[in-house]
Amino acid sequence: MRRLGVIVALGALLGMLGGVVTAAPALAGRGHKWEVLEAPSFTLPASFCGFKVRVAPTVNKVFFKVLKASDGSMTFLFTGSFQDSYRNLQTGKAITENVPGQLKATEHPDGSVTAWGHGHNELFLAPADAKRFGLPTASLVVGALTARFDSDGTIASLSLQGHVLVDVCAALS
Repeated sequence: MRRLGVIVALGALLGMLGGVVTAAPALAGRGHKWEVLEAPSFTLPASFCGFKVRVAPTVNKVFFKVLKASDGSMTFLFTGSFQDSYRNLQTGKAITENVPGQLKATEHPDGSVTAWGHGHNELFLAPADAKRFGLPTASLVVGALTARFDSDGTIASLSLQGHVLVDVCAALS
């Protein structure tokens, strides 16, 4: 379950991780080839924006590969084109954004995770984390993004060398 929490955080980070880390043990033995990433739709709870937001991929041409190191760490590489639609389920207002950012995430042997992204990326943060890092709960960011997660899935640090391009909650209000 801890791994799923990390997935949600990283997936939110770039909107393209889905369930890859959860499936990592099965995928890690497949070699170093690129595979298609399934990206399911999901609904953000009202605690994020004050209303529920449906997030659904409209373009998903994301590929990933898993690299396993001798120390037990696994590195996940993601690239491709991706577009998400965000819909305010209360009003029906919707926007669509390109989020073709790239991601590299490493799960270390102790269970902690470090993720690096660049380009246009989605970022979803729990309200407490958004306040802690001074960022919106749901946004499209541009630039270099680095996040570190403790083994329990808690965000230990987050830095953005760039800016918020779209505050999703504000755009859907």
